[in-house]
Amino acid sequence: MKKILVLFTVLFAFTSFALAQDKQPGKKQAEIKFDQTLYDFGRFPETFPMQTCKFYFTNTGNDLLIIHQAVASCGCTVPKYPKEPIRPGERGSITVTYNGTGKAPGVFKKSVTLRTNAKTELVRLYIMGEMEEK
Repeated sequence: MKKILVLFTVLFAFTSFALAQDKQPGKKQAEIKFDQTLYDFGRFPETFPMQTCKFYFTNTGNDLLIIHQAVASCGCTVPKYPKEPIRPGERGSITVTYNGTGKAPGVFKKSVTLRTNAKTELVRLYIMGEMEEK
């Protein structure tokens, strides 16, 4: 019983220390802030099935921002993101292309999940719209 109590005490101390380190003022950490996280293409004709938009962001942190990965919810959505680090205070953009070729007309909502080194490691962006029949 004594060993379990010591183990919990050490575990609690380590967890408290780790959380305190994370919240230290002046700690270098990137932070990503988007102007918007949802883009609505509105209605567009089936004859123009490819639609592209940009999501603009700023590194509001005090360390380099690195986007490790951008994963779309399906193959009809393709994200392009900067591979080079974004300095504190600098802006960047994520380009997302929706390709409705061969898809049934109608309303859609797709997501792109970004994995970064920012304070908030995962960010989800959304695109939506309605592809109308010819």
